[in-house]
Amino acid sequence: MVAPTPYIGLSDSHKSTMIAQTLGGNVLAKLPVVRKLGALRRSLARYRNRRETIALVPTMGALHAGHLALVRLAKRRAKRVVVSIFVNPAQFAPHEDFSTYPRTFAADLAALTALKVDLVWVPSAAEMYPEGFATKVIAGGPASTGLEDAFRPHFFGGVATVVAKLFSQVAPDIAIFGQKDYQQLKVITAMARDLDMPVKVIGAPTMREKDGLAMSSRNAYLSAAERAAAPTLHRILKESAAQIKAGKPIAATLTASRAAIERAGFEIDYLEARHAETLALVASVKDGPLRLLVAAKIGKTRLIDNIAV
Repeated sequence: MVAPTPYIGLSDSHKSTMIAQTLGGNVLAKLPVVRKLGALRRSLARYRNRRETIALVPTMGALHAGHLALVRLAKRRAKRVVVSIFVNPAQFAPHEDFSTYPRTFAADLAALTALKVDLVWVPSAAEMYPEGFATKVIAGGPASTGLEDAFRPHFFGGVATVVAKLFSQVAPDIAIFGQKDYQQLKVITAMARDLDMPVKVIGAPTMREKDGLAMSSRNAYLSAAERAAAPTLHRILKESAAQIKAGKPIAATLTASRAAIERAGFEIDYLEARHAETLALVASVKDGPLRLLVAAKIGKTRLIDNIAV
């Protein structure tokens, strides 16, 4: 297993490392970066001794404006903000992009320094999954609805396990996740509820480029032609939602929309209308609040998106 790319100057000691992050030669501030669990707990104890609320923003790094919007929301909701950066090997299948997943650690620290984050938790894979690690969280409910789980059966077990560990390590009052990974948000919300975890999970709206493309670290993989075609997903989601609201049958709408996505050059995994809370199958708008969810590949890049109906 491979940890995120290290930043020159980071210490592997049990103490927090104070990073003087430089951007263009200008020192922004000192940012506490912690890589060992003991140091993390000592740092967080100081906040709790002062009865300060803590928000956690879990990330895999390669931060973009969507991630930074989560951090800003966290700063509005809590006194202290902890951002974790960990490329979680447990949620990648052998054929997926773990080894090539974008890693931009120095730039990430610069962005978090500018936002005055209180602490960055950067564990290694060995710290998260030490020798002999043998416990996993098995997610059900929204993790077993035939969406991402049908195409990435390993995924939610890896996500639930690492997020459960992060909740245990940081013990945040709130945790912020983006709605772009909508099924993931519902899985984590259900896990925290079912396991009586004392954390409030908050979903933040999807941040988009000007042309509607949902912001994602994997957008960096897109060629110029693929990037030009990528906003088709959001456009068709909006058109589909409008048609369903207007009374057009869901099944017919989705059939036509799938065909339109494929004509745009995508290989579609799914385009589905589901109950917005349970992700259960629906037949009409009478079945409850609806969410449209899509996953499709263009070139070698798999994109996901969703929208409320």
